[in-house]
Amino acid sequence: MKLTDIYVYQVNLPLEHPYWLSGGRLKFETLDATFVKLVTDEGLVGWGEGTPWGHTYVPAHGPGLRAGLETMAPFILGVDPRKVLEVERAMDLALPGHLYAKSPIDMACWDIAGQAAGLSIADLMGGACTKAQPIASSVGTKTIEETRQSIEMYRARGYVAHSVKIGGNVTRDIARIRDVEAIRRPDEIILYDVNRGWSRQEALRVMHATQDLHVMFEQPCETLDDIAALRALHSAPVSVDESLVTLQDATRIARDGLAEVFGIKLNRVGGLTKAARMRDVALAHGIDIFVMATGGSVLADCEALHLAATIPEQACHAVWACQDMLTLDIADGRGPRNKDGYLHLPDAPGLGVHPDEACLGKPVAHYSLAQESGAP
Repeated sequence: MKLTDIYVYQVNLPLEHPYWLSGGRLKFETLDATFVKLVTDEGLVGWGEGTPWGHTYVPAHGPGLRAGLETMAPFILGVDPRKVLEVERAMDLALPGHLYAKSPIDMACWDIAGQAAGLSIADLMGGACTKAQPIASSVGTKTIEETRQSIEMYRARGYVAHSVKIGGNVTRDIARIRDVEAIRRPDEIILYDVNRGWSRQEALRVMHATQDLHVMFEQPCETLDDIAALRALHSAPVSVDESLVTLQDATRIARDGLAEVFGIKLNRVGGLTKAARMRDVALAHGIDIFVMATGGSVLADCEALHLAATIPEQACHAVWACQDMLTLDIADGRGPRNKDGYLHLPDAPGLGVHPDEACLGKPVAHYSLAQESGAP
């Protein structure tokens, strides 16, 4: 089997509501999504998605993703997509770094490999936990009243896990944390996500002011060096996601004891193949895990669900799904959907969900093995 064609689609995914991070520092209303269709000489087709969370959040750029695909295409055409490590090496040699551009190719290769084997991606990766995964909401940076309203909206949809965005103002952050904890239900999982929005002194002030609440913070500062510098000065559990990009980051966090939780965002780290290594580092060091798509449609959510299904139940807190935040459904209701706040793993081979191509429009690029070989 070999890859013969790569089709690339660009779709704007509008958000239901404008979304703010870090005290309004970052605002998003539409996500620039890239979908990839891989075609093989044996008729199998795989789908992948890469949707950065805007252009200003982290070093991931929608147009840059598509430029990266153009660069890598000649190096992966003709390769057997079931050999995911061979595809990974070909991409890494063709384009060092730019992990977000490699993620949709990796997803589509796992999709094809699963279909070829007659197994779901999770089973192909070693075996799936079939228990449904709780979905973590994403509550943007808001006032106390707006935060309450947003949490209640998600509770009405069945959510028991919430990622509450804070950062930007110490006094306001402390007040919002205390208010959320006052209405927190016993069964709820709550993560306070700073999205790198605090300086070191701001982080310490909020952590010390809320230490009696025993809450958990995600990405309190910009870098791993910042987090390391504060490590001995507070007692709050820490999750790291935006500084968790490479396997080297994962091993440093584990070795130096910088965090109790890995927030593995699949598009950011380069896809399932690289994310699985981070999962294993976390489990070997007793570090818990949140699994997240960086953003995007049900395809990206489904990919995250497959990885989560390979993690022991007690170590996986929740998955984050973006689909409930979008007003455009590119899969016509298919694939894993919110059922009382949980996602259920598809039992179909491969990824388990494909887009409705009519929703994607015409491809913005097409790369073929015939073109590369000079065939007429």
